[in-house]
Amino acid sequence: MDSHKSAVIRFYDTHPINEDEILAKLAARGDDLDHLSEDQLKDFDQDHYGGIDVVDTLAERAGLRREHRVLDVCSGMGGPARWLAHRLGCRVSGLDFTLSRVEAARRLTQRVGLTDLVDFVHGDATAMALPNAQFDVVLSQEAWLHVPDKAAVVGECVRVLKPGGVLAFTDVALRAPLATQEEARMGAEMQAPGIASAERYLELLRDQGCTIVSHEDLSAEWTATLVKRLATYRSLADTTVAKFGQAHYEAWDHTYSFFVGLFVAGPRVAPGHLHGNAAGPEWRRDREHAFRSRRTEQRDGTGHLGRRRVAWPEVQSAASSCPGEAQLRDRQARLLLPWRHA
Repeated sequence: MDSHKSAVIRFYDTHPINEDEILAKLAARGDDLDHLSEDQLKDFDQDHYGGIDVVDTLAERAGLRREHRVLDVCSGMGGPARWLAHRLGCRVSGLDFTLSRVEAARRLTQRVGLTDLVDFVHGDATAMALPNAQFDVVLSQEAWLHVPDKAAVVGECVRVLKPGGVLAFTDVALRAPLATQEEARMGAEMQAPGIASAERYLELLRDQGCTIVSHEDLSAEWTATLVKRLATYRSLADTTVAKFGQAHYEAWDHTYSFFVGLFVAGPRVAPGHLHGNAAGPEWRRDREHAFRSRRTEQRDGTGHLGRRRVAWPEVQSAASSCPGEAQLRDRQARLLLPWRHA
C-alpha cells in the first residue's frame, strides 16, 4: 500500500465523527442503543456536508427510485446508504477503503435493522472488485478530493453502471490554483493532493462517453456549511480528546481551520455537486427539466470580484462499448461543482 493511501486511512481512523462518538451522543440524548431506529441514528451518522437534506437532493437529481440498485462510493460509516434504503426502500451497497469505517457501517446498519437492504464492501474506488454494469445509480459525496487518480475513480464508477444508469456526486473543486504552501498543506494534512477543477471532471466524464447535463456552483451555501462543521468538530472536543488525546484534537482543529479558511477567504476551493447519468432517452426526457444555470459572484483572495454565468449545455456523445457488454449510449452527467474566477 502506498503512503498516501495509508495516510487517508489514518485520517479517517482518527476522525472526530466516529462510531464511538455517534453512540455517545445517542446515549446522551436518552436513546436506547439496543433499540435504535434509522430516524434516530440519522441525526448523528451523516459524516458528509449538509446531512440528509443533501442526500435527498442528490437522490432526487439522480431520479432514484425504490427499484434501483445503488452504489455509494467512499461510503464512510454508511449514513447516506442507510438513509436512502430507509426512506426509499432501495437496495444500497457502500464501498470504502478504510476498514474501520466499513466495520462501523456494518455494525450501525445492524443496530437499525437495515441489513436486508444495505451492505458494505471494503475496497478501493479506483479498482473496484465489482462486476460490470451492476448498478442503476452510483453516488458519492465529498470523497474524491482524497483520490489522486480522478480518471480511475470516474472510470470505475462508469464501468459498474448499467446502461441507462446515473452517476451523481459532490466534491471539492479548484476555482483557481492554490499557493504552493496551501497546496502542500492540503496534501499533507487534509490528504487531498491534486484537487480537480470542474473542467477536469467534465473532461473525464466525456472521455467515458457521458453526456453532461448540468452543474451548479455551491460555494455560497457550502462555505456557511463548512463554518458550521468546524463548530461541530469543536463541540466534539470531549469525545475526540477521550478517544485520541488532546494533541490530536488540537492538530485536527488547526488543519480544519485552515481548510475552512480557504473557503471563507476566497474561496480557492469549494464543495460542489456532480450528477452524472449513463442514461437512455427516457432518462434524458425525465431529467431535462433539471438543467439549471446560475449566476455566481465570488471574491478571490485579492478582493477582485469575478462574475460568470455558469451554464453547461447538454452534450450528446458517441456510443461506446466494451467487449461482451451491452452498448452504453446516451450517457449523461450533471456536474454541480464550485468554480473560482481569478
